Amino acid sequence: MTREEPAFKIKTGNLSVLQLHILTTDLAQIKQQLALRLAQTPDFFASTPIVLELSAIAQSGTGLDFTELVSFMLNHGMCAAGVVGGSAEQREDAIQAGLGLFPDVLARSPMRSATDDALAVTGIYAALAPVQPDLPGLEAASADKEPAAPLLRPTMVIDKPVRTGQRIYAEGANLVVLAIVNAGAELIADGDIHVYAPMRGKAIAGAQGNEAACIFVHGMEAELLSIAGCFKVFEDGIPESVRAKPARVHLDGSRLVIQPLNY
Repeated sequence: MTREEPAFKIKTGNLSVLQLHILTTDLAQIKQQLALRLAQTPDFFASTPIVLELSAIAQSGTGLDFTELVSFMLNHGMCAAGVVGGSAEQREDAIQAGLGLFPDVLARSPMRSATDDALAVTGIYAALAPVQPDLPGLEAASADKEPAAPLLRPTMVIDKPVRTGQRIYAEGANLVVLAIVNAGAELIADGDIHVYAPMRGKAIAGAQGNEAACIFVHGMEAELLSIAGCFKVFEDGIPESVRAKPARVHLDGSRLVIQPLNY
């Protein structure tokens, strides 16, 4: 008898996803401010999975129309994947709307710029944070065991242009790109990111929480920069001091610092 080949596998994994922190149950206010943010960065969140973080409204005693919110997000190119936090009633409402439930994770504070000006839109903000699925019965480290040391891999080197819509992830490694990174492309690395060409897409270093990670860019034209969950979206354009110039990006506490890189 011929043995049938498996059609799928189920595995745990660590994924860095955007969290949309919901700070009010006023759906009209959320939609108004979200529409404003999306108008400033059209197509920025296109096809990107979003987790709705509900801890700020968990004690409100008020529900949220997730079906309407998910529909609104889809109409604006955003894909709501599930929720984290929230009250039991809110999580049940989310399930009824077809959303998944993520285990509670410690959300990082929203990033502040080098001038300490808050970057969040009043009422909502997005933050990158690692989310690990909790799948009973699958292989996973138990809570009473020491976490395994991260697997260190050789540096990933990309010598071809990174196209719009392309995503490259250097898991457990640094990432070096020797060609242009186009707008709409995404670079992710658990270590450092080096781009020896114009950088016009998104660069996410320290994806699993490495706060010592850095980003080095030969020509700074990025849409988004992030290190260990702290991120910056250039809604008002790249600062003149680093625009199209070599730059280094690193963390100073919870602040993302972007400095000219003088050779």
